[in-house]
Amino acid sequence: MKKVLLIALSLILVLSMVGCGQKSDDGTYEIALITDKGNIDDKSFNQGAWEGVKAYAEEHKISHTYIKPEEASDAGYLAAIDLAVTGGAKIVVTPGFLFEVPIYEAQTKYPDVKFILLDGAPHTADYSTFETKENVASVMYSEEQSGYLAGYAAVKDGLTDLGFMGGMAVPAVQAFGYGYLQGAEAAAAELGLADGAIKVTYHYTGNFEENDTNKATARTMYQEGVQVIFACGGSVGKSVMSAASEAGAKVIGVDVDQRYDSETVITSATKGLSASVVQVLDAIYNDGWATYSGKTTYFNAANNGVGLPTAVIGDANGNAFDRFSTFDKAAYDAVFAKLADGSVAPIRTITVADASGVATADELTSALNLVKVAVTTR
Repeated sequence: MKKVLLIALSLILVLSMVGCGQKSDDGTYEIALITDKGNIDDKSFNQGAWEGVKAYAEEHKISHTYIKPEEASDAGYLAAIDLAVTGGAKIVVTPGFLFEVPIYEAQTKYPDVKFILLDGAPHTADYSTFETKENVASVMYSEEQSGYLAGYAAVKDGLTDLGFMGGMAVPAVQAFGYGYLQGAEAAAAELGLADGAIKVTYHYTGNFEENDTNKATARTMYQEGVQVIFACGGSVGKSVMSAASEAGAKVIGVDVDQRYDSETVITSATKGLSASVVQVLDAIYNDGWATYSGKTTYFNAANNGVGLPTAVIGDANGNAFDRFSTFDKAAYDAVFAKLADGSVAPIRTITVADASGVATADELTSALNLVKVAVTTR
């Protein structure tokens, strides 16, 4: 009796955590996505990854689902992976660096399951050991290239007072910010602007949340003259969009095309989340797993893994650059080509003294060779 009750309770727990999808007749599923702190409609990492899973699985009639962990912790994520495997998953997709430690453990625990880890590489909790086993594909993105395009476009469009609001100073967010500054510098140089002509207020919120504090910070930046803020921190973007709407100011989105969330979003520094998931899934099902197995693969401009949006969803004749004053598709294509062929190679990492990863204005200026751009950290 106790055993039956335990099984029943376990099933209730599974059903409470598993979201919608297309399951097999016996209730199992072959592909499972585990969300991080957000939901699959977060207009960011979870949604982009889920769209890739859903598109590929539906096209090829493969059973699939998503699971939202009950607890946002290593233990919570690993428990969700356990549930996915118990539910029949042969492939588990995990979006974001928060899964690095859980996948480090899961790759050994479930050697017959293939894991697609987006934006991260498996390691121990103390960072002493990094190991990507043969059943894991570590997918990274060249965020510095997307950030570069965003900063370049903003300055080319005539904006001279820019803002950056990153979440935590983790590698992906740092790279977005560093690229943003370098793109602004390059555009200012091409325009022949004076040294220090471009002002950038640079700030890390310390979280990825939509909250009053983040909105107040964005509001203050706009009041001080900032014309556009690159909102690079998940739900932080919602706070920035709200402040921009009240201030009649502009926003640059991140990860996915966020123009559909607010009229204030002029463009977004995107990662090919959906496209990369589709590519890796296709490799798994078509004997190409060796391309990604046991290694880190970067998606970048060369393989269309990053960029600014170039199409409007649902409108074949739509202009994805219509919220700029002068910057257009032709100008974008020209700078994108330089990133794709390697003639422009933005710096991705710099040495930062503070253990938190938050760079000072001097560190940013010196390491990124900024002359036209004057940075102020907040």
